[in-house]
Amino acid sequence: MSDRPYDVVLYGASGFVGKQTVQYFARHPGSESLHWAIAGRNRQKLEAVRDEVGVTVDVLVADSQDQPAIDNIVSQTRVLLTTAGPFALYGNTLVDACVRFKTHYVDITGETPWVRTLIDRYHAQAAVDGTRIIPCCGFDSIPSDLGTYLVVRHLQEQLNLSCKQVQGYFQAYGGFNGGTLASAFNLYDSAGITQINDPFLLNPSTSHTQAEVEQNRDPKAPSFDPDLQTWVAPFFMGAVNTRVVRRSSALYDQWQEPYGSDFSYQEYLKFDQPLAWLKATGVTAGLALFAGALQQPQLRSLFQPILPQPGSGPSEQKMDEGWFSCELVGTATDGRKLRGLIQDQGDPGNRATVKFVCESALSLALATDELPGGQARGGILTPATGLGQVLAKRLRQAGMTVSIDLF
Repeated sequence: MSDRPYDVVLYGASGFVGKQTVQYFARHPGSESLHWAIAGRNRQKLEAVRDEVGVTVDVLVADSQDQPAIDNIVSQTRVLLTTAGPFALYGNTLVDACVRFKTHYVDITGETPWVRTLIDRYHAQAAVDGTRIIPCCGFDSIPSDLGTYLVVRHLQEQLNLSCKQVQGYFQAYGGFNGGTLASAFNLYDSAGITQINDPFLLNPSTSHTQAEVEQNRDPKAPSFDPDLQTWVAPFFMGAVNTRVVRRSSALYDQWQEPYGSDFSYQEYLKFDQPLAWLKATGVTAGLALFAGALQQPQLRSLFQPILPQPGSGPSEQKMDEGWFSCELVGTATDGRKLRGLIQDQGDPGNRATVKFVCESALSLALATDELPGGQARGGILTPATGLGQVLAKRLRQAGMTVSIDLF
């Protein structure tokens, strides 16, 4: 790929999150020496973004349903970053081209049924070719997946202990953009909705005993956490993040780098005192009602028009005021515990997601030789299996807290 004109192409660059990726690349130290371009289906909108941000980069045009035009773009770059969702509608031609042209790929999807189709169609070929196709590189699911990886490896490498389980605890403040909501609505309207309750949906083999399935079911009710000494509730993105973490664990098992025998992962929303029980109970009930309304077309039609539409999202001030924290508690086989922390200032669904996906693409473009598994590793990977410590280092350099210490 060394003779390709671009290191990275940002597809979907005129969208709400896509525009933020252009801003991130434009402001990134060292971007002057990086060969990158922006792409999408509307030249006028793309040029407007380029002019507004004030960068001199090439504009490439291709509708996501135009395979020859997509092929032309993908064949010119070493890494493709896409923010154009819903990915089940607009991502297939991009991934197909990336696999055929051996172009590395990252996106911000949380659409696990769609990721399952990618695994079935492309994992084997991408693995043979050493092509890294890495979905879920936004707030879904880097804090969960990368954080778990760092906790497990620290236990193994620094304390010589095997990991029994990791629990993730989220706190966050921010807003939704229209693209994220459109992806959620499309998922609820698709046949894939029946798959999301499978706790091992993304594992290389989905053959598990009923006992394993029941043990790894998503939590449904609030509970008191003895480690944190406060109440926690089901996390609404747990049905995405836990599947990604379990795929990482399963892939590392295949590569003889296991997390631990019978390793398990689960995650929650954390609530501070006072009134933590009341907050956890209220949020659990509210999320259950919202999920139920999503599945009822008549109810959804009442509130969908007042929600952010594709191409829109929180204000700049709202995104700057947002924040997130992901605490991870790892338990070793001897009972000792380790605490991981990934946190940052900025709206998680926008500012943090943009930092995550851009640094993921830059990891692939600038640190190929340092990535886990070396240049030979490929397939439908996860952030932990495809990027690992390289991404952790880049996130720290970008100002994000990524730390591990004894609990």
